Amino acid sequence: MSKEVGEEGQTSHRKDYVDPPPAPLIDHAELKLWSFYRALIAEFIATLLFLYVTVATVIGYKAQKDPCDGVGLLGIAWAFGGMIFVLVYCTAGISGGHINPAVTFGLFLARKVSLIRAVAYIVVQCLGAIVGVGLVKALMKHLYNANAGGANSVAPGYSKGTALGAEIIGTFVLVYTVFSATDPKRSARDSHVPVLAPLPIGFAVFMVHLATIPITGTGINPARSFGAAVIYNNKKVWDDHWIFWVGPFVGALAAAAYHQYILRAAAIKALGSFRSNPTN
Repeated sequence: MSKEVGEEGQTSHRKDYVDPPPAPLIDHAELKLWSFYRALIAEFIATLLFLYVTVATVIGYKAQKDPCDGVGLLGIAWAFGGMIFVLVYCTAGISGGHINPAVTFGLFLARKVSLIRAVAYIVVQCLGAIVGVGLVKALMKHLYNANAGGANSVAPGYSKGTALGAEIIGTFVLVYTVFSATDPKRSARDSHVPVLAPLPIGFAVFMVHLATIPITGTGINPARSFGAAVIYNNKKVWDDHWIFWVGPFVGALAAAAYHQYILRAAAIKALGSFRSNPTN
């Protein structure tokens, strides 16, 4: 009887999910795999498409003379959120569907990707963004030049400190959502709920844009800001550009620390493992 109870107790405490092992800091073996380069191509194309559709939407909206014409700010937010939903859904099984250096940075800090993969992703994301915005300029040159190229900058009436805070909080929301939506523990617990991971991620982008478009035009994605800045090449845009790297990276750092060390209690688990090891 006691044996049965003991076995039952052990079964009840057994995890119904498996945390993937942490990625190595430097993984040279990745460079020999076709899957690594396929992932880079996927990130490049996804970021290119993301910037093309979203910046074209921004330019089209700004070109409207009547405020009631066009998609409006709500439509711009839907364009960004909707494209993230679509592209993450399409590329998640190939590259993880990052499409954002801040997301890649956050996942690197959580040991979800190696340093080599993280750096390579950020490079191709920025290149894809440049090409995507370049396509917009090539196809809509007059409207592009007349409407600030869809580039991010601090809006009149707001300080750089306010803009930086908005970018930090907005990116925190996004990266926190990415961690939560892809958490194997949540997936196992809520397996009966048919929710695709890209859906809440896309909604997070949508909601953040509603809040921060009036302040910065919404960056929360350094590749998006960098691609637009390179092609538009304006002094005001470059003067404010640091905000769209520092803010998202700080927000990603905070989200990674919050999820890993508070919600998932990684520090407490590590300490408990250390104490329970008789060799220590």
